[in-house]
Amino acid sequence: MSGEQRIVLRGHSRAPLEALVIGASAGGVEALLQLLSELQPDYRLPVVCLLHVPDRNDSLLADLLARRLALPAKEAEDKERLRAGVVYVAPAGYHLSIENDRSFSLSREEPRHFSRPSIDILFESAADAYGERLAGALLTGANEDGAAGLLAIQGAGGLTLVQAPSDALVPTMPEAALALLQPDFILTLDAMRTLLAELDAPPC
Repeated sequence: MSGEQRIVLRGHSRAPLEALVIGASAGGVEALLQLLSELQPDYRLPVVCLLHVPDRNDSLLADLLARRLALPAKEAEDKERLRAGVVYVAPAGYHLSIENDRSFSLSREEPRHFSRPSIDILFESAADAYGERLAGALLTGANEDGAAGLLAIQGAGGLTLVQAPSDALVPTMPEAALALLQPDFILTLDAMRTLLAELDAPPC
């Protein structure tokens, strides 16, 4: 859009970001804690995290993150609007989508890649809602969920981040993404944590 304010991220000009979505599976709890541990209470973006967890573990991840992070963390609720500076966790047993009005939607559709919630479904819906103003990160995991969703984010003009397979506890998920697309960044968790702070930069 002409005349629109831009941000400069590592030498590249792009639209200011408005949301961050993160997907992971095996090894994801530790990866999320490492990735989000230094985000400050004034962080500007909503952060939506989706991990493959058994149905019985629905509230444990949100509680753990709430105790360990400076940002507030909670489970996403149906029809809830996303708020800046909040870490949302996908509830177990439901697919989590983001609607065009920037609210959450929960559903019980069939699993995708044997997973419900599905990273692909979250990422694809977020790409539709936010377009180029979305960043998506795919971390450690043991199946291919999230690769197609990250491709959808890239296709919508969003920023794509993949954990370096050599840095991942289980590299299957990052490797599946790299087989499908060339992301903007392939990073270790330490380097990605530094980049997340840059994503919060206000428009120039």
